[in-house]
Amino acid sequence: MLGTEKHKALYNYKLTKAYAQQLDKEDPLNNYKKLFHIPKNKKGEPLIYMTGNSLGLQPKATNSYVNQELQDWAQLGVEGHFEAKNPWLSYHELLTDNMAHVVGAKPSEVIVMNTLTTNLHLMMVSFYKPTPKRYKILIESDAFPSDKYAVESQLRHHGYNDKEGLVLWKPRPNENLLRHEDLEIILKEQGEEIALIMVGGVNYYTGQFLNLKHITALGHAHGCTVGFDCAHGAGNVPLNLHESGADFAVWCTYKYLNAGPGSLGGCFVHERHGNNKALNRFTGWWSHNKKTRFNMRGEYDQLPGAEGWQLSNPPILSMAAIKASLDIFNQVGIDQLVIKSRKLTLYFEFLLEQFTNDTIQIITPKIPEERGCQLSIQVNDANKSLHKKLTQNGIITDWREPNVIRCAPVPLYNTYLDIFNMVEILKKILSSN
Repeated sequence: MLGTEKHKALYNYKLTKAYAQQLDKEDPLNNYKKLFHIPKNKKGEPLIYMTGNSLGLQPKATNSYVNQELQDWAQLGVEGHFEAKNPWLSYHELLTDNMAHVVGAKPSEVIVMNTLTTNLHLMMVSFYKPTPKRYKILIESDAFPSDKYAVESQLRHHGYNDKEGLVLWKPRPNENLLRHEDLEIILKEQGEEIALIMVGGVNYYTGQFLNLKHITALGHAHGCTVGFDCAHGAGNVPLNLHESGADFAVWCTYKYLNAGPGSLGGCFVHERHGNNKALNRFTGWWSHNKKTRFNMRGEYDQLPGAEGWQLSNPPILSMAAIKASLDIFNQVGIDQLVIKSRKLTLYFEFLLEQFTNDTIQIITPKIPEERGCQLSIQVNDANKSLHKKLTQNGIITDWREPNVIRCAPVPLYNTYLDIFNMVEILKKILSSN
């Protein structure tokens, strides 16, 4: 594994605007930015959008994809389930292959359904199986709040104390990042009491990309079930979920997957569980055998694979927006996106490290394989005014309490020139303080 300095030496980054423009000319994915709507200020000038880790931009094709379903609804009514250009009855199947490629899974292991935390609860119904001796849940100490709330509520639901039953994997004092060797220590000490490990594959705050395969192997060696929240990983990093061996994973589609605010989530269930009808689960008619689903009065006949966790017929308009984005991902391929992502992020890091101002520091891992495209900039005096000034100057970033500005140079629609211009504006703001 190459360290950051060796990576930068390979690319031989330079500090000039002309160099950034040259990098964009040489970028094989540069034209994809034209496929997205770029937000503008009140003067009609495009903003520099560095917040795809919070809400991805809208593909220009989304309008036509959604309008196709609106037209079919208008013209066909209920018959659209069978007669639409993309029949609604099987619409979710149009997403499966492309989504499986994005997350590194087999098609039978993936389903697009519900929303992120709903899917997390459905997975815990099946995979959190507490006993009097083994009932604890391990999460990272700075998990996204929704994950923490969800696992605490599962502990309470099963009659356990939500504080005593929660095991926190913490960074060491005066550090921001998690160490895998500390997880090993926790498991050696408490592994026999831990029923479920459920951590974020990419931490929302620091941008740290954890070693999913290593964590899964550790957890399984101690008899724990292992799942991941990949909300900040899907479409961003090579998750390789099947190869990781994880029991399950969940993610959303409105960040790097550009499917629109509040859009549907995705779910991975490893194939070794896909046909296990003995697994406890909440069920609904959309997980019933497709051939007999409309017979209505038969006994429940569960679908195999991840489809067997569905509940209801899905919202087609949301799925149409997902399809519009996934079709772009299918053209590019996650491997090419990761290559550009690492180059963009290294360039961004290179420019930031030219600063002598001690107001900011990067808390995201320096090794490219241990992060996605997000860099989290810690503001040492915890003053949100820096974020506000960036916004006033046309740079859309994301402030997270207590003192971090999250910036994500997304490879589909951010350019080297975007990054250069952002850093130049940041320099002016810091020099004027």
